[in-house]
Amino acid sequence: MYRSLSFRRFFYLTGKFLSCRIKIRLCALGAKEKLRFPGRYDKNDTGGLDMEKEEEALRRLFADCTLCPRSCHVNRLAGQTGYCGQGAQVRAARAALHYWEEPCISGKRGSGAVFFSGCSLHCVFCQNREISDGKAGKLISKERLSDIFMELADKGANNINLVTPGQYIPDIVWAVNDAKSRGMKLPIIYNTSGYENVTELKLLEGIVDVYLPDFKYMDSTLSARYSRAKDYPSVAKQALSEMVRQQPDVVIDDATGLIQKGVIVRQLLLPGHVNDAKDVLKYLYDTYHDHVYISMMSQFTPIALKDYPEINRTVTRREYERLVDYALEIGITNAFIQEGDVAKDSFIPAFDCEGV
Repeated sequence: MYRSLSFRRFFYLTGKFLSCRIKIRLCALGAKEKLRFPGRYDKNDTGGLDMEKEEEALRRLFADCTLCPRSCHVNRLAGQTGYCGQGAQVRAARAALHYWEEPCISGKRGSGAVFFSGCSLHCVFCQNREISDGKAGKLISKERLSDIFMELADKGANNINLVTPGQYIPDIVWAVNDAKSRGMKLPIIYNTSGYENVTELKLLEGIVDVYLPDFKYMDSTLSARYSRAKDYPSVAKQALSEMVRQQPDVVIDDATGLIQKGVIVRQLLLPGHVNDAKDVLKYLYDTYHDHVYISMMSQFTPIALKDYPEINRTVTRREYERLVDYALEIGITNAFIQEGDVAKDSFIPAFDCEGV
């Protein structure tokens, strides 16, 4: 269903997301850097991809794990676990077509979403706590992960959507390269909390086509209370900068309306914290202008939050309208907004190992 409203253009998808794009101006970013990683594929190299060398280099990252900003320094190869709660083998809880993402991701055929177990943040309001706590999921090999990508492609997925993948970067890099070597050509989406190390993100250059990070907080007191990560704002800023360096502009296929490359930043509005959300939007627009799309989310769903009474409710319509109005006031030109009753646990998928 389509309709136009003066200078706004809205696109509906299953009643969950609206896309609002207002064309005003573009602003150039700086030149890209180039990072070499042992064994990584470089299209200018005549030798191609040395899979053995890459696998060895990547697996070593598990031996003294600093994949996320928690920098636990545990040996996951020896069975030790850190903050994410995961060992060195991939654990996934679902791999299926997903229709509840932004319209340019889900489209009509669905996004090929792979939900990974474990998380480096463990936000108190997490809707996917069943998998972030590692309680759900199945251990799989990197070879099986590559097969899953191929199977999702065969089902007609628009893209491969890696949900909370940071703790498995070594095996994900291998699996994506392997799937591509077998003819898989779908865009790879990196769907993350935004709490990422720049060093590890550099390993994904040439692997990830679309970054889909959260930017949860600008106030470190909020990130400390709700995610036990006082450094979240500074870490998220650095991570986002690296993501935009790798994918400096959003590319939408005109024929399908589907994203091919770029960065979409999600901002989940917390009850009672409109001002912090405004600060996030202002930072994003002042820093990146129209080079990133912004997804303003109103779907906060209170689950087991009795110890946090100040956010133990849904976001009011007025709170969300204030945020959207502010986005328009400061000149945000590319954004997604939500309408309707989206604060429901019915939007949380079943983590029953489908497709795994």
